[in-house]
Amino acid sequence: MAIAHLTGRRLARVHGLLALALAATIVAAATIGPVHLDWRRALDPSLGSADAVILFRTRVPRVLLAAVVGGALATAGAALQALLRNPLADPHLLGVSSGAALAGVCAIVLQPVFLGRTVVVPAAAFGGALASMAIVVGASRVGGRLDSYTLLLVGVIYNAFAGALLMFINSVVDFYQAHGVLFWLMGSLSGGDYSVVAALALYTLVGLGALVVRARDLDCLSLGDDRAAELGVDVERARLVVFVAASLLVGAVVSVSGMIGFVGLIVPHLVRMLIGGDHRLLLPASYLGGAIFLVCADTIARTALGGSEIPVGVVTALCGAPFFTYLLRRERRRTG
Repeated sequence: MAIAHLTGRRLARVHGLLALALAATIVAAATIGPVHLDWRRALDPSLGSADAVILFRTRVPRVLLAAVVGGALATAGAALQALLRNPLADPHLLGVSSGAALAGVCAIVLQPVFLGRTVVVPAAAFGGALASMAIVVGASRVGGRLDSYTLLLVGVIYNAFAGALLMFINSVVDFYQAHGVLFWLMGSLSGGDYSVVAALALYTLVGLGALVVRARDLDCLSLGDDRAAELGVDVERARLVVFVAASLLVGAVVSVSGMIGFVGLIVPHLVRMLIGGDHRLLLPASYLGGAIFLVCADTIARTALGGSEIPVGVVTALCGAPFFTYLLRRERRRTG
């Protein structure tokens, strides 16, 4: 198996190169914007200039938020593709993001005023993501086994159901709350500050760590449950850990950014093409690759129309829909 050939040197080289690429992407994205920056004034704290405010209070927090959100979604997608043995698995396509958004919106509308959104909304979104994943996977079993294409169809149906409930909530709440519902539907990375980025990074690193610990189990599970059991994997326990960790990743980011689709589909496939399928290497690389991808997508979203901004979910969908079609046709040809 490929996992036997992974060395510490290759692990460090791949992740080091991706980390350098991410750092360069973050710096470049913070440079780009509709307003020209004077770097001398922006980097001189004694001046207190508008350039410094734009750079450090607007652009840098947003770019960092995009990196964390993209990394979490890509990692969740990589884990689900292995666990479900479905190359088309993606948190957005399976309805997990919709379920997280629905629970998050309900928490915003119903939560008491004295409870802060920092804990309540992510917790609700995590629960919604976990429940949605359980429903979709449970409804996709045929004869006791998980059917890949039934999984996709159930995910589409669940997405439509959750979307209808979101629209219903949007129609009965007041104008201020309706704006929050639309925020979840479109996906946005605006409005985050350093405290939000730090909290979200903590949530996502916990989820990433739990998945990396189970990386060898994912390698085995990608071969099938029976084969994984023969290799000594506690299949049910491993599946539970991966489901919970993936739900934590999706719920945490949806509670902040709303529904941003296709990151968990595109990035793991591209990374897997470049470095192979060993999940000890793939999971952290997907996190870094997802961060690079969404930072680039968000840069396009906030600069393509000059002073106007496109929801970043629109940009990822424009990239993801053709990619999904390509993968679907490839899988159908492969399976006959």
